[in-house]
Amino acid sequence: MAKFVIECPVCGKYAEAKTGFFARKKVDCPCGNVINVRTDKLAGRECPHCGNMVVFDQSKGKDAKCPVCGEPINTMAEQNKTSEFSCRQCGIRLRTSKAAEHYVCPVCDFDNDVRERLMSESIRQDGLASIIKYEGDADTLVWKHPIEDFNLGSQLIVHESQEAIFFRDGQALDLFGAGRYTLETQQLPMLEKLYRLPTDTEGTFHSEVYFFNMAHQMAVKWGTPDKVSLIDPLTDAPMQVGARGLLNFRIADSRKLLLKLVGTTDGLDRHDLMGDSNSYIKDYFRSVVQTGVATNLGAAILQNNIDILQIDLQKLALSQTLRTQIEPYFAEYGIAITELLVEGIVLPQKGELGYDSLQTIIELRQRRLREAAITHRAEIEMAEQEAKKRVELQKQAIEAEVEVARRGVVSEKGATDVLAAQLAGQKHVAEVSAETTADRLRLQLEMERKQQMAQIEAEEMRAKGYNQRDVLQAEVQKAYAEGIGNMGPAVSGGGGSGIVGDLMGLGVGMAAASTIAPQLGNMMRGMNPQQNAPAAPQPAPGVWSCPTCGNASAIGNFCQLCGTKRPAPTASAAWNCTCGQANIVGNFCPNCGARKPEQTASWDCTCGQKGITGNFCPNCGKKREG
Repeated sequence: MAKFVIECPVCGKYAEAKTGFFARKKVDCPCGNVINVRTDKLAGRECPHCGNMVVFDQSKGKDAKCPVCGEPINTMAEQNKTSEFSCRQCGIRLRTSKAAEHYVCPVCDFDNDVRERLMSESIRQDGLASIIKYEGDADTLVWKHPIEDFNLGSQLIVHESQEAIFFRDGQALDLFGAGRYTLETQQLPMLEKLYRLPTDTEGTFHSEVYFFNMAHQMAVKWGTPDKVSLIDPLTDAPMQVGARGLLNFRIADSRKLLLKLVGTTDGLDRHDLMGDSNSYIKDYFRSVVQTGVATNLGAAILQNNIDILQIDLQKLALSQTLRTQIEPYFAEYGIAITELLVEGIVLPQKGELGYDSLQTIIELRQRRLREAAITHRAEIEMAEQEAKKRVELQKQAIEAEVEVARRGVVSEKGATDVLAAQLAGQKHVAEVSAETTADRLRLQLEMERKQQMAQIEAEEMRAKGYNQRDVLQAEVQKAYAEGIGNMGPAVSGGGGSGIVGDLMGLGVGMAAASTIAPQLGNMMRGMNPQQNAPAAPQPAPGVWSCPTCGNASAIGNFCQLCGTKRPAPTASAAWNCTCGQANIVGNFCPNCGARKPEQTASWDCTCGQKGITGNFCPNCGKKREG
């Protein structure tokens, strides 16, 4: 009968057992577990030489070897390779093989990670400063550093998107933001008050550090497990609808989250909060979202008077309303909902409450749509007709404008022709007037020469002592004498036939009378001023008689002989020319030759000239309108 050591599968401690036919088949472990030798003698252990997990028979004792490397795995020397560490949960001192991976504490049944606990013990015993940091994945919300009881002088590194809380004896002392910190009393003001190390200590103290991921957690899915009953606000029809969507959240208050939700656990993952893990935390927050959506979805639809068939257009308004209602429940645990989106609304399906009402609503909408289409088509036709009418009116207006423009062109052409004719007439009148003026000047000069010659002759006669009357009498006597001398002897001697003599004397007298008749007439007219003279010939147009010197051929505004100003004509006969010549009595202007305008009413020009009778303003030259 041989003895061997068998490992308790519960506590990991070793107990003595025997081989042989009469050996005990059951051994009592100090932990209270009853070891079944036949069943529990097969054990799994990590080979201390190659590191592979092997299953061997403990009853073989030192002959048990690793099937991978062939080294002994169950000798006493291997069994003596044990280490002591503290249970992470209750703190009791435990001892197990260094090759073991896990060890269940017999006191609190906590499954300790042997390597992690041995590393922590090594750091504490060696007195080395630790580097405390976390570089895990983005799904972790809260993570507890596995090493506890840090030395003073340990380095705490907190990344930009993280926060860290330092614990001592279960009490949160300080909150650290992004940066690098040295754990000593100068940087832990609360620790300075609550915890002072004795002078003979090795520099260690019991502590814990929790890291918090402050980054936004995106696209967490949510949905209502059951459809929500509501009343359609437009038709008052009951129906059931569902909703689904996404939400984004982040940690707003890390201390509140740690104290109220995490507690003493190793950490918290986003799947524990709103994911697919089987945890009471997940069930609670999912229930919060579902209850908030179910409670407020119908109220939001009624409050905003949302058409059930156009509910997709109101997703943003519904999302904002639901977020406002759900956010306080998350804020109670230090979590902030940054965004809540409604992705889709599930309408009633066939056989569900509200399906028939939904079909009725769809039919009503289709009917309204058809009516609206007919109305719209009629409006389009009316609009087309009105457009045609407007086009026709515009066409007529354009044609009228074209006709007016054409008439304007014709009128302008006629006006141009009239103006050309007027210019030609004025040119002709000017030429005629120039010729007439030249003739009048010649006549006037001839008359002046004759008058001067007559005056010279009269002066000579006065100087000799006789006048024109004496000359005329002498010529009469001379003519009479010649007539007597030409008579026959009978007549001159007083003889002869009396009838013949009388006739001859009468002939001579008549001849003399006819010769001097004009001179006698003029003399008699001069001697008898009361006798009416024959009518003088009318002056040419534009010619006037000077009242001072008697010049009957005066032209212009002043007499050429004495310089007397031309008297103003009567108002009925005088007219003003457009060139500026005033008080014209003839039919043509003596200055520019323009024809006297027809008797039309006077008009006022826009430049300020008033009482204009011609067709053009004498001030600015503007043509008379109309």
